[in-house]
Amino acid sequence: MRHVLVLLNAKAGTLQNRDGEAVRQEVAERLARDGRKVEVYLLNGEALVRAIRASGRGPHDTVIVGGGDGSVSLAARCHEHSGKALGILPLGTMNLLAHDIGMPTDIGAALDALDTARSIRVDMGTLNGRRFHTISGFGFFSQMARARETARRWGLGRFFAVPIAAFLALRRTGRIHIDVEVDGHSRHFAAFSALVTVNRFTGPGWRRGRLDEDLLEVHIVEDRGALAKLKAGADLMTDSWRGNPGIVSLSGHDIVISRGGRKRTWVSTDGELTRERLPLHYRVVPQALELLVPDAAPQRGSIS
Repeated sequence: MRHVLVLLNAKAGTLQNRDGEAVRQEVAERLARDGRKVEVYLLNGEALVRAIRASGRGPHDTVIVGGGDGSVSLAARCHEHSGKALGILPLGTMNLLAHDIGMPTDIGAALDALDTARSIRVDMGTLNGRRFHTISGFGFFSQMARARETARRWGLGRFFAVPIAAFLALRRTGRIHIDVEVDGHSRHFAAFSALVTVNRFTGPGWRRGRLDEDLLEVHIVEDRGALAKLKAGADLMTDSWRGNPGIVSLSGHDIVISRGGRKRTWVSTDGELTRERLPLHYRVVPQALELLVPDAAPQRGSIS
């Protein structure tokens, strides 16, 4: 890490109550050690999008994105074959990938972690050809994303927004009939949700134990009646879902999900809600991204 480009999302959640320029200066000073050249830009809107898309080019060897899952997802997609390492400064509200690699959410601690970070290669997935780094789901999960946005518009903090969003999502989610094909083997489910993850959630708190298993895992929440639906929803929120008999998990490299003749469905992928064409075709892309992780993090991924 000798020449570092840092792109900060000025509209990121944790910057809303801070002086963005002061944060920019702090980042520049903290990372400019041992003769590193560091360029830090505070951007938003289309300017940020353009900068992230162009970040795979240029003389820098490392790109650090400060923002939430949307900014990180865009950066991950733009760094295919770039030869540059991607670092994350978690400034959003969910920070899925940052959570998995053990990146601290405190800005100062995160900068310390980035200063001594090591580089690993991690898997990514594709949904209908578009890359993503962690999770993609529909049914309850897409309704949860929509409801969370509603709760935020109401001005609720995260402490209240998450349970209220879960309640709204459960009310809005009905039974869906899906066909799930994993590596050529097909099964039919009457469900109210399905979630696809890049590698498996084997750690506590919805955390992936490894990022280089070369696997996808699909989790189908079966519709077994109103009480079972409520329990499954509660288990999903409290991290006790592995023991729920109504939640079926299947792993493989290639997953296709169809929904009874429907042409499109809402899908939440790494926190981004989109209207996707059916069937949904997921593939794993092994070791597709070079990622900076805290030096103290467990040995997840393959050290490059």
